[in-house]
Amino acid sequence: MSAARNAQARKRAGKPARDPRGSGTLIAVGAVGMAAGIALVGYLLRFALSRGNAEHEAPDLALDQPRPDARHRAPAAFRPDPTAPVPANERDGLRPAKLSQPVPTA
Repeated sequence: MSAARNAQARKRAGKPARDPRGSGTLIAVGAVGMAAGIALVGYLLRFALSRGNAEHEAPDLALDQPRPDARHRAPAAFRPDPTAPVPANERDGLRPAKLSQPVPTA
């Protein structure tokens, strides 16, 4: 009964009566907007702002670094053997690429 009296008092004061159902719509719109904002921030943090290189840097292989001499080579046990036979199942991967056009001659 007091809600009806409050509505009548507002009408007399020149204020429109407040519909108690209208605030639920406002809350729903606000929740959807907040969810969209959170999704946008998540997208920006994950993809747009973190555009790094997935590869690790190799500063010792940079072009401006001095090249090591024979003293800095890997130990002989860890160097590949250039005279080792190539297995038949890996030979196809070592063949040169086929050219689609003839090679120009000078």
